[in-house]
Amino acid sequence: MAYFFHENRDIYFEHQRLTTQNFIIPFIEEKRSLKPGMQVLEIGCAEGGVLKAFVERNCLATGVDLNASRLEKAKTLLREELESARVTLINENIYAETFKERFKNQFDLIVLKDVIEHIDDQPKLLSYLHTFLREDGMIFFAFPPWYMPFGGHQQVCRNKWASHLPYYHLLPKSLYITVLKGFGENTAKIDALLEIKRLGLSIETFEKMLRLNRFKTISQKHFLFNPIYEYKFKIQTKEQFRWIQKLPYLRNFFTTAVYYLTTPKTYTN
Repeated sequence: MAYFFHENRDIYFEHQRLTTQNFIIPFIEEKRSLKPGMQVLEIGCAEGGVLKAFVERNCLATGVDLNASRLEKAKTLLREELESARVTLINENIYAETFKERFKNQFDLIVLKDVIEHIDDQPKLLSYLHTFLREDGMIFFAFPPWYMPFGGHQQVCRNKWASHLPYYHLLPKSLYITVLKGFGENTAKIDALLEIKRLGLSIETFEKMLRLNRFKTISQKHFLFNPIYEYKFKIQTKEQFRWIQKLPYLRNFFTTAVYYLTTPKTYTN
């Protein structure tokens, strides 16, 4: 059985809102305070819990997602914010010319929370994001490193053992498929998990992409226990030990989330 919060989108929305309110926004504000009217774009906004937290801080938020059904849920959960024009929701590809023309150089902050590890051609994405930033704009990234215990997102499996067993997403593809079938997972779920396996993102690969695309890292935090675990599992957030953070590759196996605040170097002094 999958964890209940993956099935209940209202609870998922609230977990995202609380994590953003209590961890992501404070992390950003260590370097730059949010100001009323600041324009925020979230790529892969799903039901909009992250957007809600920014609107509560008097920002104007735009969410874009390719999943129309999740945006429909967002329209319900963010009804008042939509009616007051504090939130805009868009079902479109950010690479579409219509999106680019509408939002070129429009945002002070772009947010990608637990999204980049699902996107194909990640280097292309990083080379494109500056299109939507104002001159002093920033980009926030958060993602679970691929090699961490549940980096394969196997927690979404229907089978109880499949959803609770760590690290088996690191098995060779053929053996991974055999194990998932043995747990009774259907073809659609297996295909989705294999896509995550194909796109799996390590800390080292991500940092290399930042360098190659001329991003400056303004701030970063690595977590032993992901902040959202406070709401999902009642596990207190804990930053990763500094000595583990300094161990390339090995750190991926024990780091459940990373936060990065970045800006294109062309926008820095």
